[in-house]
Amino acid sequence: MAEMATSDPRKSALSRLHPPLAEPDPLAQLSLPPLIPSVPGFTDPIVQNAPPLPVLQVPTPALASPPFQGSDIKPKKIGYSWTGAGDNQHAGMSSEDSHRYRCADKSCHPLDFLATYSLDDDTFGEFIWLTDVPTSGNSPHHSGSSKDGNTLVGGGLLSLLKVQDTAFYFDVSNPYRPSFKKSNRAITSAVTDEIRAKPDGGFLITYMGSAAGTSPGRLVETDNNFNIIAELPKDLAGQANIVKDNFNPHGLSIDFAKNLILTSDFIVPLSILKPSLGKISDNTLRLWNLAERTIISTITIPNGGGIQDVKFIPNNPESAALATAVHLGQVWIVYPFRQSDDGKQGRAELFYDLGPKARDTTAIYSDFSADGKFFYATLTTANHIAALDISDLSNPKRLDDPNETQPTIGPHYIKVTPDKKHIVVTDYFVQTGDIGLINTPADFKALYIDINPDGSLHFNRSIDFTGPYTNRGGAKPHSAVVFDLTDPAHPYYY
Repeated sequence: MAEMATSDPRKSALSRLHPPLAEPDPLAQLSLPPLIPSVPGFTDPIVQNAPPLPVLQVPTPALASPPFQGSDIKPKKIGYSWTGAGDNQHAGMSSEDSHRYRCADKSCHPLDFLATYSLDDDTFGEFIWLTDVPTSGNSPHHSGSSKDGNTLVGGGLLSLLKVQDTAFYFDVSNPYRPSFKKSNRAITSAVTDEIRAKPDGGFLITYMGSAAGTSPGRLVETDNNFNIIAELPKDLAGQANIVKDNFNPHGLSIDFAKNLILTSDFIVPLSILKPSLGKISDNTLRLWNLAERTIISTITIPNGGGIQDVKFIPNNPESAALATAVHLGQVWIVYPFRQSDDGKQGRAELFYDLGPKARDTTAIYSDFSADGKFFYATLTTANHIAALDISDLSNPKRLDDPNETQPTIGPHYIKVTPDKKHIVVTDYFVQTGDIGLINTPADFKALYIDINPDGSLHFNRSIDFTGPYTNRGGAKPHSAVVFDLTDPAHPYYY
């Protein structure tokens, strides 16, 4: 259980009405310092005038971050959003603020940050706290919580372009005042993606590319102090496997009871950056032995065109999983203990075709209800969230109207809340700007969508990230972690 913050009896009613103006956290030491250190008055012009380059970017330091107005509320349900600041080069501050925060009239490199919000009904969407990381331009990506709820980790999709650390850890033992803990990077891999907590502490994290953004990537493991202890696979057979077929793991799911890991290969990261001959998408998944950290087999979805996500179906007796094939616009079912036609362990079969509007939608990410009866998937450039009743795997039923116009633009990251009553969706995927090929439309909102009793969805609430962060050039919320502290004896961290 996360340590709960207690109210200070010395605080007056006036102070609760007018929370203190908080200064940003001081910059912490990175595991490796920036190549260009921050020197006020000297590096600012470099930051302001650094041109976009092919692939690697000028490793400019982040400029100082503006203060913010925090809140003293202590909701039972908390949402944490791992968020990119603006577009890394933007206008938006007044000339006075520009001078104060060393931010130029037309250009700024603000820090990326973790934003904390209330998800309680009576204070929904109220901003609580902001926690900066020491660098900018990371393109914050996926995030996750440790099993004990004391630590969050967020990955940087494009951190490698400025030769920066790629994983950022936050202390949330006080869930209302997260603080930056540390950051690190792997030696042979980069492009941080999906995150899963280990029961005894630490994480397993997919790194989609090599340190240069090519194939192969790695499955990275940390200890309970969040130090990297392995870049997997390490055995010779595994090394041969990931060289034979592209290994660009994005999706990650773990069945601890059945000793299984599934990773899904999405895209060669470097292929989406200019100059490029075109995106190189993958068609494979890897089935792993969890205890040995070794690859059992490669499972292929023909012409899948990017297998972005895979997740084990909760409570399924065969440990079946569902995987999303982006080019096909389809969901495939993976049976890890059945044999493929060529006699290898692991079999994939078409489960559900999401229809023509789901094809080539850039990204399809997913989650389940805790009982495994309902499946939800975001179709990013289709501006749509699909819902399936999968209580009978032989007869999945579509719960949404694929032709309906939903109030979402660019939905991507999705999580079913611990109370099983809502899903959280962030309306932002990736915008590489002039240096890349992927720039998906977005409205930069966090949607809080009700789940009806039949599993269908009701859109009614959202948190807008465009208005509150104009002094950072806006904000791009990519992923979310939800804490539910309603029952102090049984808190949920997801």
